[in-house]
Amino acid sequence: MQVVVPYATRDPKSRLAGVLDADERRAFARAMRADVVDAVRDAGGEPTLLTTAPPRDAGGGAERTDGVPVVVDDRPLTDAVNDALPDEPGEAVAVVMADLALATAAPLSRLFETAGDVAIAPGRGGGTNALVVRHPDFRVDYHGASYRDHRRIAADAGLSVGVVDSMRLATDVDEPDDIAEVFLHGEGRAREWLADAGFEVVLREGRVGVARSD
Repeated sequence: MQVVVPYATRDPKSRLAGVLDADERRAFARAMRADVVDAVRDAGGEPTLLTTAPPRDAGGGAERTDGVPVVVDDRPLTDAVNDALPDEPGEAVAVVMADLALATAAPLSRLFETAGDVAIAPGRGGGTNALVVRHPDFRVDYHGASYRDHRRIAADAGLSVGVVDSMRLATDVDEPDDIAEVFLHGEGRAREWLADAGFEVVLREGRVGVARSD
């Protein structure tokens, strides 16, 4: 299955600015991206990075990074993804966000195999972290509560929808508190990067969080 992995190259993970500087955010985003690409491959998908500009680690304009093709499209996410979706019945394209640091092959395989004209893995907070589109009448809209909007778009087009309930696919890393989830459940380079950067799990008032050593 063709899998589009959107990846923002300009100031990635800006909401982590309180705990990571700009260079660290770029490095952490690259580690998460590599984990997602590995998981997609392990699930039998054929990933392509969809980026807003050539990734810096691709050598400035390189056509491949993480060993996969790169497509550069500086338009808003919705427009760029819609151009990558199927144009003909019978085609299938998946979209998997690059910040799913907990993603592994098992939940992605389940998503790829879920029946329906559209299969969706919702994110926490109402977003859409991953989906499979099998019908040309469906187009994404990532503004606002996109999971709800995607259900409505599919219903308006008379399309069937399958939903995949997965903690690993529901957890995107946007806020500092999300870093704890990577430590607790992560298995790849993103977790290793955080550990090398001095982060560790701590308990605060009975809740798990992270702290960084000086």
